Amino acid sequence: MRRSRIAFFVVILLFFGGLALTIWAADNQYLPLALFLVCASIAPFFLRFERRSIQARELVLLAVLSALAAVGRVPFAALPSVQPTSFIIIVSALVFGSETGFMVGAVAALVSNMFLGQGPWTPWQMFSWGMIGWTAGTLYRWGWLKHRLLLLAFGFAWGILFGWIMNIWFLANMGQDLTWPSVLAAYAASFYFDLVHAVCNVLFLALLGPGWIKILERYKRKYGLLELSSDERV
Repeated sequence: MRRSRIAFFVVILLFFGGLALTIWAADNQYLPLALFLVCASIAPFFLRFERRSIQARELVLLAVLSALAAVGRVPFAALPSVQPTSFIIIVSALVFGSETGFMVGAVAALVSNMFLGQGPWTPWQMFSWGMIGWTAGTLYRWGWLKHRLLLLAFGFAWGILFGWIMNIWFLANMGQDLTWPSVLAAYAASFYFDLVHAVCNVLFLALLGPGWIKILERYKRKYGLLELSSDERV
C-alpha cells in the first residue's frame, strides 16, 4: 500500500512539475511536449497492470465496466459534460480498487473516442478519467469516501478538476501566444461545462450510486474477485 501511495504522488508531481517546466522553457513546442508528459504519466499505470497475473473473469469485468463507461458517454455527446462516465468510473474504483478505477477510466476515454473522434485530447482524457478512478479507490481505501457527503463532494470536485486538466492541452496548443489573460479566459469559458459535469456527478452518485455499488459488491463476492483490488496486496 505504501509503494502504491508513493507511486501515485510521484506520478502527479512529475506530471505537473514537468508540465510547468515545459511551459516555462519550451520554444513553441508546448503541445508535443505536454502530450509526451501526459502519455509518460499514463504509462506506469499500464505497465503495473501488465505485470499482474490476472484471470479471464477479471479481464471480462474490466472490459464490461470500461464498455459501460464508454458507451454511457456516446448518447450524451450532444449535451456537453452531461454523461455518466465519471460516475461509473468512481463506483468501479470504490468496489474494485484504485488500479481498476484507473484502467476503467483510461480505457473508457480511448474506446469512446473511437466513436466521438480521436485527437491530441485523447491522452488527456485518459489521464483525467484514469485519475478520477485512481483517486476514488485510494481515498476510499483510506476511509475518506465512506461517508456519503464526502463522496458527493469528491464527485463534484472532480467534475471541476477534469475540466481544469483538459484546459491544459488547449492552452498548450497556443504556444507562445499563451498569456495570463488567455488562461483566465479559457477557464472562465469552461466554467459552465465544468459545473455541469460536477453537478451530474453528484446527481448520479446520489441517485444511482448505492444501487450500483450493491450490484458490483454482489458480483465481487459471488465470483471471488476480492483479489481484483490489487491495492490491498501492495
